[in-house]
Amino acid sequence: MTDYIKAWQCIGCGRIEATQTCIGVCKDEKVEFVYADEHEAVLARAKALEALVRRIAWSTPRDDGWERSYRALQAEARRLLAGEQDKAA
Repeated sequence: MTDYIKAWQCIGCGRIEATQTCIGVCKDEKVEFVYADEHEAVLARAKALEALVRRIAWSTPRDDGWERSYRALQAEARRLLAGEQDKAA
């Protein structure tokens, strides 16, 4: 899962410093950051899951095809939850 980085951010100028607190010129508060690539990966997974939920919400299978549709959506959901979003696209 995502690792958080603890740092200090000045509430006045917005400066971010991870090694120590300010020398007293600014007022700092603790904040948490994540790496951009981890954030992007989580967003991509969330978008893929959202697309699946939209298809479930707006699909109306035929009377004789509901089970096949359900099984296909279930398999896609399992792939997404396992982190295999590229194969589901």
